[in-house]
Amino acid sequence: MILINLLPHREAARKRQKDQFFTQLGLSALLGGVVCGAVFTWYQGQISAQQDRNAFLQAEITRLDAEIKDIAGLQREIASLRARQTAVEDLQGDRNIPVHLLDELVAQLPDGIYLRSMKQEGQSVLLLGVAQSQERVSDLLRNLANSSPWLARPELIEIISANLVVTPRDPRRVYNFSMRVALKRPAAPGGAPTSPAGAPAAVGKV
Repeated sequence: MILINLLPHREAARKRQKDQFFTQLGLSALLGGVVCGAVFTWYQGQISAQQDRNAFLQAEITRLDAEIKDIAGLQREIASLRARQTAVEDLQGDRNIPVHLLDELVAQLPDGIYLRSMKQEGQSVLLLGVAQSQERVSDLLRNLANSSPWLARPELIEIISANLVVTPRDPRRVYNFSMRVALKRPAAPGGAPTSPAGAPAAVGKV
C-alpha cells in the first residue's frame, strides 16, 4: 500500500531550522552577555585596584613632600648654625690680629722707613710711610712677601720723592709711599695663619 504525506513538510522543516537558528542566536547572545559581563567586572576590578594604588602613592608622595620640607628646613638651620659658628670662630681668630700686625710691622720694617699710619680695609691693610730711599721700600716689599707669616701679597700703590727740611741748611730727600698688604687668618685662635683675614682690625699708627 502506498502512503502519501499530504502535510506541508517543507514548511515544517523550515520552521524547525528557523527555531533552531533563533535558539542558537539566543544562546550565543546570552553567552556573549556573560563573557562581556565577566570582562567588564574584571576591568572594573583592575581599575579599582589601580585607583587604590594611585591613592596610596599620592598619600606617600604627600608624606614624602612634608618630610622633604622638614629636611630642607633642617638643612637651612644647619647652614645658619654653621655660618654662626664660622662667624664666632672668625671673631675669635681675628681679635689677636692687630697685635700680630703691629709685631710683624716692627719685625719687618727695614732701617730708614717710618710708618705714618696704617688702616685696615677689608682683607688688606693700607700703609702710609716715609723712606730714606727707594731701596728701603723694595726691602720692605721683599720682607712682607717672603718673611712674614701674618702678612702677604704686598702691593706698592705710590711712591713720591719729597724734600724733608731738617734744618734750613740741611734739606734731605725722602720718599713718601703707600702700599697695600693682605692679612692672613689664623687656623685656630692663637695658631699659625693660613688664609687672608676678613674681619676689621684696629686702626693704629707706628
